[in-house]
Amino acid sequence: MEIGPIFSALRRNKVGALLIALQVALTLAIICNALFIINERLAFIARPSGIDEGNIFVIKNLWVGRGTDAENTSLLQTDLQTLRDLPGVADVYSTNTVPLTNGGWSDGVRLTADQEHSTTQTANYFVDEHALNTMDIKLIAGRNFKPEEITDRAERDSGLPDSMIVTQEFAQKMFPTESALGKVVYMEGKKPTTIIGIIDNLQVPWVGSWVKTWGYTSALIPQRMIRQNSAYVVRAKPGQLESTMKAAEAKLFAINPLRVIGSVRTFSEIRAKAYRGDRAMAILLSIVCGALLIITALGIVGLASFWVTQRRKQIGTRRALGATRLNIVSYFLTENLLISLAGVVLGIVLAVSLNLWLVNNFELTRLTWWYLPMGAVMILLLGQAAVLPPARRAASVPPAVATRSA
Repeated sequence: MEIGPIFSALRRNKVGALLIALQVALTLAIICNALFIINERLAFIARPSGIDEGNIFVIKNLWVGRGTDAENTSLLQTDLQTLRDLPGVADVYSTNTVPLTNGGWSDGVRLTADQEHSTTQTANYFVDEHALNTMDIKLIAGRNFKPEEITDRAERDSGLPDSMIVTQEFAQKMFPTESALGKVVYMEGKKPTTIIGIIDNLQVPWVGSWVKTWGYTSALIPQRMIRQNSAYVVRAKPGQLESTMKAAEAKLFAINPLRVIGSVRTFSEIRAKAYRGDRAMAILLSIVCGALLIITALGIVGLASFWVTQRRKQIGTRRALGATRLNIVSYFLTENLLISLAGVVLGIVLAVSLNLWLVNNFELTRLTWWYLPMGAVMILLLGQAAVLPPARRAASVPPAVATRSA
């Protein structure tokens, strides 16, 4: 097919062709960046927490009245033992926080007492010797806490005990060239703490971008939090999650009704709440992408239909001179392909520019290169599919009718 007549026709309809090319370019720029952000959000949401999410639930408890530390310690131990005695409970421990709850304590970790700047940040989980079994976390080096190593930590207390268990990411950041087991680090003050165990994975409580570089740098501290309010992390035996949740709440009220159960939530519910904003963003961007593709396709269909009507005399003449239906269809497909290609070239430039702006202003990641050809192919195929019905309608007009109607 000769391209010359197509360019001549486009020069006579510059405004329409330019509008479609700009629409294609804008759609490509937005689609590439939106799909990239959607995939990033989905990967972000799918990150494992490191615990047995399917069988874990968390009870938020508040005792009525302000007891002494000794009274709160007694109440806490009674609650924990009561929960452990339930037939559907695999294990339980109390803590200050759990992954994905967006609340907790963090500390800077140093290699020496006098180090000016921390080597890394970490999330502090205050736990007892039941924590690893409750969360079903794999210990890959060292050992678990012994019962005699667990101390009580009241609200006014400070300082850390002599030992801790850390995640693999924590260990690698602090000691990248050697084993962290048995090494000493400094967190609160100048008191040294020895790493006695290394676990596979445990996500920090926060999901914001500010923890992007230390999302799995966690430390287990062998201390029980003695406070008026507490969080019990319970792992139910397989298949008994729902019944165990009901039994646990009822049993706690039965042994001591002077309490307020703030919430009893499965970890699945905690995960859903933590990533609610990311999920909403992914859905919204998907809707925007779908709407843009539909609008672009409708624009191409509208312009092609207008040109078919406008060129009925030209089409009829070509058919009378021997052009086949395939020639007519190919003409419109080629014409649309040329317009779309111009839009795709401009769209790639816009997509990269838009991504750089997002990176500089919203701390997003650089666009992966293969989104550009993928988006270009998708837009070109959409354009060809959109122009096909008007092109086939033009090719179906008999030559004599087309010539007479002109």
